[in-house]
Amino acid sequence: TVLQERHRVRSSTRKRMAAPPLRIGVLALQGAFIEHVSMLNSLEGVTAFTVRTEAEIAGIDGLVIPGGESTTMGLVAERSGILPSLRKLIKEIKTPTFATCAGLIMLGDKALHEKEGGQPLIGGLSVVVDRNHFGSQLRSFETELDADPRVLGEERRPCRAMFIRAPAIVEVLDPAVDVLASLPDEDGKKGVVVAVQQGHLLVTSFHPELTADIRWHEFFIKMVKKNMNKST
Repeated sequence: TVLQERHRVRSSTRKRMAAPPLRIGVLALQGAFIEHVSMLNSLEGVTAFTVRTEAEIAGIDGLVIPGGESTTMGLVAERSGILPSLRKLIKEIKTPTFATCAGLIMLGDKALHEKEGGQPLIGGLSVVVDRNHFGSQLRSFETELDADPRVLGEERRPCRAMFIRAPAIVEVLDPAVDVLASLPDEDGKKGVVVAVQQGHLLVTSFHPELTADIRWHEFFIKMVKKNMNKST
């Protein structure tokens, strides 16, 4: 009957409204994690918080690895004992993960120009990353960047991208890696890759959390929701 259908719709609506917020952990070992927490918490249906231990990452729906200093971040993760748990979370459980700048280096399967003695990496992203591809801190820059319309929307309004001692992806090792943005060179050619998605992994060379543009974080949350719908 019409009344039964209305009741069914109201019940379904209440269930959706009652759904708990997505729990997004932002790795807070070093770097710009506060900005990610703030931006994520501005999105409806999201609760973001800092994580530093194995216990704190248990049960999260998504993980963010911020920018910072990748060698320091890796060493702290190794010494604190959380590194094996991060590898399991990302490579085995396949928790949706968004990594920016140094976080990209942490996820790369191979990194060029590592510091002497190497550095602990998480891995899982089938790319070769060049650390500090754009040079020192003094050569940091901002630019308007075009990207995939799945991120920017159909109007494809460019995003503001901040590159701070930024890495770049110089080689893609698997066709499953989907290039979302490349930075054109001085001649306007394609240049180097600065954002990709590989399944549950999203990475950028730049810092969207340091701008007012929330579209990269919104895209990540869509990935988290898609993963949760797939697992229910």
